[in-house]
Amino acid sequence: MADSNINPWQTDTIVAVSTPPGRGGIGIVRLSGPQSVFIARHLLRIVAPLDHAHAHFARVLDPDDATKAATIDDAIVTAFLAPQSYTGEDLVEIAAHGSPVVLDVILQQALALGARLANAGEFTQRAFHSGKLDLTQAEAVHDLIAAQTLDQARVAAQQLGGAMSRRVAPAKDSLLHLIALLEAGMDFASGELDDVDVVAPKQIAAEIEETRAPLQQLADSFRHGQLMRSGAALALVGRPNAGKSSIFNRLLDRNRAIVTPIPGTTRDTVEESLALGGIPIRLIDTAGLRMEGDAAADEAERLGIARSHEALADADLVLVIHDATVALSDEERRLAATLEGRPHLLVYNKIDLAAEALDHDALATSALTGQGIDALRAAILQQLQAGGALADAGALNNLRQRQAISATLHALEAAREANAVGLPHEIILMDLHAALRSLDSLTGATTPDDILGLIFSTFCIGK
Repeated sequence: MADSNINPWQTDTIVAVSTPPGRGGIGIVRLSGPQSVFIARHLLRIVAPLDHAHAHFARVLDPDDATKAATIDDAIVTAFLAPQSYTGEDLVEIAAHGSPVVLDVILQQALALGARLANAGEFTQRAFHSGKLDLTQAEAVHDLIAAQTLDQARVAAQQLGGAMSRRVAPAKDSLLHLIALLEAGMDFASGELDDVDVVAPKQIAAEIEETRAPLQQLADSFRHGQLMRSGAALALVGRPNAGKSSIFNRLLDRNRAIVTPIPGTTRDTVEESLALGGIPIRLIDTAGLRMEGDAAADEAERLGIARSHEALADADLVLVIHDATVALSDEERRLAATLEGRPHLLVYNKIDLAAEALDHDALATSALTGQGIDALRAAILQQLQAGGALADAGALNNLRQRQAISATLHALEAAREANAVGLPHEIILMDLHAALRSLDSLTGATTPDDILGLIFSTFCIGK
């Protein structure tokens, strides 16, 4: 009778093309599982035995030649034997020429020899289940592949190297120490050993705070980590002909948006990507917002203005662009007032044409001459950083991680309150164990299988 506790990845072998679709100099087919070496030896002609971590020259056999004399390609095959592999299982990588036809032949032959097609992210999921990676490291694999900037890649590499686990470890040790103290104290108390003191409320409070403080710092890192991982949306809004498109082009260092002296030239949102300080930014130029007294917009412009309001609502940072040659209108002041509490910058453009000197605190620019553009870039970066370093090692960078830490902090707060009002240690321990479970879910020790499936489904096939 089969053992129902054996996971599928302990018994079957998976295969996938691990390189991107299309043609290239090299294409890699990857196998993982107990039959990996057997399958590789039957679809390739290999002279030497497949020993661990050594590359061998091989020829890809023609599947239509029953004599196995004909070949269709040369390849390099490398075996990584369990447990010293990425997945913790026997793993074989076949590097052939990057012809889709050749790679498909290798893939189909592997399937015919007993492998099955890997699911999205299944190689990394097997690495997780084999203890090669914790869940934050597995998520970092996805982030590293998706990185658009060098700083994003650096942060993902830090996470892949275990930065999050190392950051959480001291707090977990403190929590485990407190749980052990309380449970030992309860054992002594139940044994009626009157000469042994149970843990004092003051000590419990201090231990809870020792656990809570670094986790709160970690929770506070979420905005920075999420911006570094997902980037920021930056919308340029203001009156028609204030120079939004010109500023947009200056920030990009190229002419992307159409610029004319005619107010209302931009009828729709225009988006482009750039990086500032390693942060990927989605820059959004919007249709000019008509103010009271402005000429009525036509239907196309009204639709563009509606999209401008949508971009304004969704942006992580808003640049309100004002024409420095005219007075700041009441409507513009009201627009700025609606942004109070949200990251935004008031930018005075066309200072090369301004008749009077601006206040020295104003963020003054000239899209025509480039004056103030470097200062604007620095101000944008400062607003996004909001006083913190975006590339901190071990920063929270997705909602799942944030929820795990928030649940841990909530349980610790419940334990603190229970201790403060003198509730029995059994009640405090219930909250502390809840905190431990939530903290373990961060790295995957107690994460349900359905959540794991959702996480790994976002990976590409072959990784």
